[in-house]
Amino acid sequence: MVNVQRYHYATGRRKTAVARVRLFDGNGEIVVNDKPLGEYFPTAIHQRDVLTPLRLTSTEKQYSATVKVRGGGVSGQAGAVRHGLARALIVADPSSRSVLKKAGLLTRDPRVKERKKPGLRRARRAKQYTKR
Repeated sequence: MVNVQRYHYATGRRKTAVARVRLFDGNGEIVVNDKPLGEYFPTAIHQRDVLTPLRLTSTEKQYSATVKVRGGGVSGQAGAVRHGLARALIVADPSSRSVLKKAGLLTRDPRVKERKKPGLRRARRAKQYTKR
């Protein structure tokens, strides 16, 4: 027998992090890269950031999620998971779109690191000027 579970899929992005989210009907358990949410994101700030879409739609105990996230740092990955969860919730329940849109969770954050320019030390930082 093959156990086929129906899920809702969405992709979230932030900086260089990409999260692939599968949203199941369940008990609120979130697994990120085969680890529980609290183990993968040990800080409370990142955990709260990830759970924001579920809290706003009051579906914390209604859905479970498995997430595969790659690239970026911890903060970027947390933002990517949040974006992916918000988009997956819309696929599961289109009526929650207005709440998530109003909170700004559906918009991909376009801010990324600026590239280094030639002749400069960093993107905008130049060498110190000496007059004499």
